[in-house]
Amino acid sequence: MIFLRRAVQVAVLTLVALPIAAVVAAPPAGATPHKRSQAEAGAGALARRMLVQLKVARPLSLRGYSHRRFQPRWAHHKGACDAREVVLARDGRRVRRNAACHPVKGRWYSPYDGRWLKSEKQVDVDHVVPLAYAWRSGARKWSQARRRAFANDLTRPELITVSHSANIAKGGQGPQSWRPPRRAYWCRYATSWITVKHHYRLSVTRRERVALLNMLRTCRG
Repeated sequence: MIFLRRAVQVAVLTLVALPIAAVVAAPPAGATPHKRSQAEAGAGALARRMLVQLKVARPLSLRGYSHRRFQPRWAHHKGACDAREVVLARDGRRVRRNAACHPVKGRWYSPYDGRWLKSEKQVDVDHVVPLAYAWRSGARKWSQARRRAFANDLTRPELITVSHSANIAKGGQGPQSWRPPRRAYWCRYATSWITVKHHYRLSVTRRERVALLNMLRTCRG
């Protein structure tokens, strides 16, 4: 019995420690459609396993929420560059920045709606799991430092450059209420959402879980 208990514990720990990066890692730019399809299928399978581990619960109250409870300002990551500027440089093409690290020129692709944008004023850096949504999923119980780390996380797929219009349309909604207009991005969106929630041990609602599973069906192999 002791051996069996230990074996089960090891199996659970192994599942929890699955390489999360595999969920969000994009296929190489030169990958064939077949290899991209295989990568999506693998990401979707891993996301399903992580989704099963998330606690299903009713959303907490929004009472006490404020954007400043997460992000009084963007955190600095590289010299003069804050997290937003790092993401804009990462996601853009031929981005030129001034001495203060602010982008002054470049092109950005918005995967939510499939638009190419030529001005930094047309784009936003979106929190994939909105701050208000994270608050109701468990972040209201966190320390200020943990909430700030969440809002400026460059390791998980929480920050992404999208069009301003898509970001406004999404607001603080979850996948049961809003999905990217571009269906081809549903797989990546769902795996990113699950990866973030799994890492931060945030809960999901029943409707949210169903919506995520439906989106994961687009991860074709």
